[in-house]
Amino acid sequence: MSSSHDEARNVAPPSAAHAFWVYVGLVTALGFALLTWQLTFLHMPDLRMMGGALIMLAVMVVVGEIWPLMISGSADVTGVTTSTTFTFALLLHTGLPLALALQAIATVAAALVHRRAVWRTGFNVAQFSLSYGAADLALLACGRHATTSHMLDVSGHDMLPIAVGALVYFIVNNLFVSAALSLRNRSSVRREFFMEFGFQALSNSALLGMSPIVVVVIERGLALIPLLLFPLAAVYATAAMARDRDRESTHDALTGLPNRKLLMEHTENAVAQATGSGSHVALFLLDLDRFKEINDTLGHRVGDELLQLVGRRLTAVLRPGDVIARMGGDEFAMLVPDLEDPRAALDLAERVKLALVEPFRMDGMSHEIEGSIGIAIYPAHGSDFETLHQRADVAMYVAKERGTGAQMYSTDIDRHSTVRLGMVAELRSALENRDLELHYQPKADLRTGDVVGVEALLRWRHDERGLVPPDEFLPLAEQTGLMRVITKFVLDEALRQLSVWWRLGLKVHCAVNVSARDLYDRGFADLLKSSIEQYDVPPRALMIEVTESSLMADPSRAASTLLSLAGLGVGVSLDDFGTGYSSLVHLKRLPVSEVKIDRSFVMRMDVNEDDAAIVRSIIDLAAALGLRTVAEGVETRDAWDRLAVYGCDAAQGWYLAKAMPADVVTTWLQDIRHVGPTSRPEAAGIVTQPTPLGIVGKAGSRFA
Repeated sequence: MSSSHDEARNVAPPSAAHAFWVYVGLVTALGFALLTWQLTFLHMPDLRMMGGALIMLAVMVVVGEIWPLMISGSADVTGVTTSTTFTFALLLHTGLPLALALQAIATVAAALVHRRAVWRTGFNVAQFSLSYGAADLALLACGRHATTSHMLDVSGHDMLPIAVGALVYFIVNNLFVSAALSLRNRSSVRREFFMEFGFQALSNSALLGMSPIVVVVIERGLALIPLLLFPLAAVYATAAMARDRDRESTHDALTGLPNRKLLMEHTENAVAQATGSGSHVALFLLDLDRFKEINDTLGHRVGDELLQLVGRRLTAVLRPGDVIARMGGDEFAMLVPDLEDPRAALDLAERVKLALVEPFRMDGMSHEIEGSIGIAIYPAHGSDFETLHQRADVAMYVAKERGTGAQMYSTDIDRHSTVRLGMVAELRSALENRDLELHYQPKADLRTGDVVGVEALLRWRHDERGLVPPDEFLPLAEQTGLMRVITKFVLDEALRQLSVWWRLGLKVHCAVNVSARDLYDRGFADLLKSSIEQYDVPPRALMIEVTESSLMADPSRAASTLLSLAGLGVGVSLDDFGTGYSSLVHLKRLPVSEVKIDRSFVMRMDVNEDDAAIVRSIIDLAAALGLRTVAEGVETRDAWDRLAVYGCDAAQGWYLAKAMPADVVTTWLQDIRHVGPTSRPEAAGIVTQPTPLGIVGKAGSRFA
């Protein structure tokens, strides 16, 4: 059995997975209650009468549970436990109490050998007890009830009741496990129940079908036990040889990790499942930096041992169900299926980088290893393994060249991408056909709870690809001269919508992101003035957001545009604050009216006090400079309350509301326009539950 996969199952889901723990606790309590009750029916005189048969069966149950049968080609990482045959035989011959007692002992013994978590062991004991209990009820309904004082043998007319009992056991057992996996993996019970269903049904049929034979052997005498043991040993030996051959062809000999062939199979399966569920799949490529120097200096033995250590450390970072493979040399790949939000891939990349930060110690020496990571996402970057691998490879080399450590694939970094070339024409057509649209995300005052404004977020509704993320086409627009056209479109749409809102009495302001190209364009202020006059909107209703990095790239050129905007009466917001290198002098001299705290700090406040300290420092700094602060990415009540205590002025994020189309947000604003001065989002009835937006989330892009 794959120890890494078995150990991964010991990792409990986050404490927020309340339903999982409630379910595990309920099943465990019910199962142990049944087990305790049944143990009261066991009597020592009856057990002594069984003599050697009891000892032999107990050994077979324990050994079968500790040493599962691993079948080559099966995705079941826990294997097939042959204890099922002997426990079900005990149920048929001696009744439920003895069967449950020996199965519980075997389960605990296997947990100790394989170092399984206590909660997992308790759940296994309980669900086995309930499953065999359900089978015993089915047998009882068919008129068959064995006890240790009234043991039953089997004959031809018992086959139907035995088949019914076996079927009930299989279904109930599979349901208990499938429900737990469903809550753990956030998938459907149906999907988990029918995963590997054919293999499970066939293997359980074989194991349960042997149980009547075991009963016959027990009745005829212990001398016939070898008739069971020899065939069983042959099956184990054959399965082991087949498994070894299969492993050699699908695993790396040095690290024991899956190789390219197995990774390809896992990727194809993950993509097929994601296609049906609408989730995403991420493929990572990790190339170790300067690893050749270690090989050349210290020899290949040290290099090989380091690769093994790297493989183990990376495995510890991944979730249960994720796959890590060695592609050859010093290159590793990681497959992350069932990804709800592609942005989570970047968080995982950071965890991988952190896992490599701690030096590797061996033979009294300390070795520091870094790596470059490229990421490709299904379906945004490809729909098959070869395409995803090629694009993750492109992103990985860009990360290595730029020294960023991790890079998500995008067409703008792939100079030879045919998709990128075709997207230019499609983007021009989208502008002509008005396939671009704005969604609006509300922001609220943290002191009063009043909704004070919205941020305009650009979306491209593509006929074939759905909503295309802005970070795929805006960098392309900046390089091809389309950015000015897109900026004009966004300003016109935002100002037109603002005029509608103000006529309706919705006196909110609207923030619009602009790119570095716009910021350095001397004609940008005149373009904005013309648009404001066209739509007859008060200049104070518009807020222009510029990124910290674009502002600092050329402060003198940016200052001219910002001063012109201030002259118009338009506010200026410094977006993604904290991620760049702003000078306090520049912040004091430039007409910036507010700073937006980057979501990367806000979203980690609850779990990382360093990030909380950064957020608080930014708020204090802004207050000292007379600037308003707006926090992005507020997704929890704790974050909302903490920001209010820190003195942050306003916040936006999924805790308040997600980005919505113009007509939807108009209705939303009308519904909550009379929010009182002491309201909180939930008190005012304006909270929309966080809903993952997939690839259309902001992800740090302009107009995104």
